[in-house]
Amino acid sequence: MTAIQIYALISIVIALGILYWVGYKGGLTDGRAEGYEDGRAQGFMEGMDQGESASATELEQVTERCRRLQLILDLQPQDRLTLLDIAEKLKLAADTFRAVRSESQATQALALPDKALGMAALLDPFTLEDAA
Repeated sequence: MTAIQIYALISIVIALGILYWVGYKGGLTDGRAEGYEDGRAQGFMEGMDQGESASATELEQVTERCRRLQLILDLQPQDRLTLLDIAEKLKLAADTFRAVRSESQATQALALPDKALGMAALLDPFTLEDAA
């Protein structure tokens, strides 16, 4: 082999190395950009799905709060006080039934104040904010 052929062979090998390196770096850059765009699009879609489910949950909570507020507005504060008075009178009735040894009526009279107090608690505007 002559010196010119040797120089040509070395030049071709170096040119192929440079061409391979440029192609490799270009492909790597393109691959990263495409992966970034795909990941960004996928993350965007997942974020949208999570946002939709969170907004649906919040909407349900707000709807429930509005329903309870409307219930309170429909029923006057006097209704709450009336229920508390009823519960107090039923406790007194239970004590009276217990004094005359009528246990079945005393048991029934003891169960009813709890229900009346529960209904009054639903009408309490302060517990409404705590529950919601």
